[in-house]
Order: sequence, then C-alpha cells, then structure tokens
Amino acid sequence: MRTIYCSQCGKEMSVSPGQSGAVRCPHCNATVSLPVGSPAVVPPTSPTAWHSLGYSHRSKIIAGLLGILLGGLGVHRFYLGYVGIGVIQIVVTFITFGFGSIWGLIEGILCLLGQMRDAEGRPLHD
Repeated sequence: MRTIYCSQCGKEMSVSPGQSGAVRCPHCNATVSLPVGSPAVVPPTSPTAWHSLGYSHRSKIIAGLLGILLGGLGVHRFYLGYVGIGVIQIVVTFITFGFGSIWGLIEGILCLLGQMRDAEGRPLHD
C-alpha cells in the first residue's frame, strides 16, 4: 500500500502500488486521479499548497495552544489574523483583572476542536 492525500479534503488515503486511474476518497467522496506509477504524494508544506486545498496555512494545534496558554493576551487571535479582536481581548483581560482570560481559554479549546477559522475564512489545517 502507498499513501496519497486527497486533492479536495487533504486527508490521507491508502492505495495499492500498481493501482492507476481514479479512486474515491473515503472521507469526502471526491474522485482523485492516480497517474500510472506515481509516487506517494506528500502532504502540503507551503502556505500556497494549503490554500490550494482550501485550508489555512495556520495550524489549529498552534492556535489552540496559544489560546489556552496565552488567550488572555489574544495571542491566538493575532496568529489567526484577527488583530482587532486580539487587542479587545487584551483590554478585556486587563479591565476584568485577569478574569477575561477565560474567553481565550474557551477559544483555544475551540481551535483544537477545529471550530475556528483564520481571518480569510479558511479552516485551520491539522
């Protein structure tokens, strides 16, 4: 078996070494064409490659950890491109004497669950 990645959803798929033609992605049901003898396709590493798959180049794991650890300072929002909301989170945290940081903690968990998008509206990659 060899590993390829779906051109639509970016999820990992396994195909037999001699298989050619087209296969269906078990995750999104998209048709993925396989050239004869093509090597295994590696996951995207550049921002442009992630964008071509419809995902942000920003990681949901990094955003989630920033939200959990530094959410009161809005660091995860700055990372995702939401500068205005990041500044608001800093102000709320200072005005509430630190209690406003629960906002960032909750958003950090939402990032890890894949429920947040970047400022361009793209879902975060794994």
